[in-house]
Amino acid sequence: MDLIIRGNTGRIFGEAKVPGDKSISHRSIIIGSLAEGETVIKNPLISEDVLRTIYAFKEMGVDIEIKDDEILIHGTGLYGLKKPKNYIDCGNSGTTARLLSGVLSGQNFSTTLIGDKSLSNRPMDRVIVPLRKMGADITGREDKYLPIEIKPTRSKLQAIKYELPVASAQVKSAILLATLYANNTTEIIEYKTTRDHTERMLKYFGCNIKRINKSIFMASTNPLKGKSIYVPGDISSASYFIVAASLIEGSNLILRDVGINPTRNGIIHVLKRMGADIDVFNIRTINNEPVGDINVRHAPLKGISIDRRITGIIIDEIPILAVAASLAKGKTEIRDVKELKYKESDRIRTISEELKKMGAKIEVLPDGMIIEGVDRLQGTLVNSHGDHRIAMALSIAALVANHETLINGHECVNISFPNFYDILSRLYI
Repeated sequence: MDLIIRGNTGRIFGEAKVPGDKSISHRSIIIGSLAEGETVIKNPLISEDVLRTIYAFKEMGVDIEIKDDEILIHGTGLYGLKKPKNYIDCGNSGTTARLLSGVLSGQNFSTTLIGDKSLSNRPMDRVIVPLRKMGADITGREDKYLPIEIKPTRSKLQAIKYELPVASAQVKSAILLATLYANNTTEIIEYKTTRDHTERMLKYFGCNIKRINKSIFMASTNPLKGKSIYVPGDISSASYFIVAASLIEGSNLILRDVGINPTRNGIIHVLKRMGADIDVFNIRTINNEPVGDINVRHAPLKGISIDRRITGIIIDEIPILAVAASLAKGKTEIRDVKELKYKESDRIRTISEELKKMGAKIEVLPDGMIIEGVDRLQGTLVNSHGDHRIAMALSIAALVANHETLINGHECVNISFPNFYDILSRLYI
């Protein structure tokens, strides 16, 4: 069923809270399950992806209760997981598949991870290779894709020194979680900064982990202790409303309790360079994560160059930044985002194709795109390609387009932001 959005009929105005951060929600469930004692997670994201992680640990014997806006986990400790009766179905969640690969590499039972059609075509060799270097018995289809089979090893895993070949927080996290079951100290070298939620949370739960320059060091003898966690609002989810308020005249928006982790808040810096009127205030730290309120007002945007120095921390926001660039004055050049080809869809291609249907001027590059701003987009029939971030970006584009836009496959927003359209309809007045 198509969603119909009529553009140019209102402004973005008022206050809102976006759902809890998806990355932090996943990690709090994983680490809370491996901790000793009780972990209480407040304001978690309850979406299809996060539920996959919850179901996976329930299958392995962890007692997890979902109560309104809280998750209560009775952790089993590092060695308390049990062999699941069936395959673990990761659905569409790359975070579930890749991070669980690290956890399961240290278990004394065999497990197989499967996923839906989209996830089954996303590269998993990036975690298979380093985990094998640690001694894990792990294989995948064609040694690259799901299903992944993980068997117990005869000896304990070994810590490694590993240079990340791709900027991937999921790969980094898989190695760190496997290190919980390893001897000695792991060193991970990342030349391009990626989100550091796993490092922050492991430290919060009691791990001996530190960063020196571009290297992350983690000792393996780390029993985890249950904690109370508040999950801040997801800045990736907030980005759609931030761009909408920036583009639509008369807009004035306040978003409360948003995570502003410096490895995630690149969207704010990029939009400010484009001329956006954004203030971050009421800044504080909650369970090792910086949190703040964000005020956005309409302002004309201009094109800029976005390169490798920041793309690693805005990779999920590139589709909505493409919308902003399509209506900015001048040219925006986005480079070094090849990683977008391996998401739920090839996001370079899909966002370019769909925005071009609406009149955007976009040149697709092997590693990015060049976007020449236009005065106005035009409503038409567009397709989400089953990708939640494409669906939400196109919904914001529809608000600033002439006439009606029909979005096919908008339901996929449930993967990360189930009440996206409820909040959007309340703010767009």
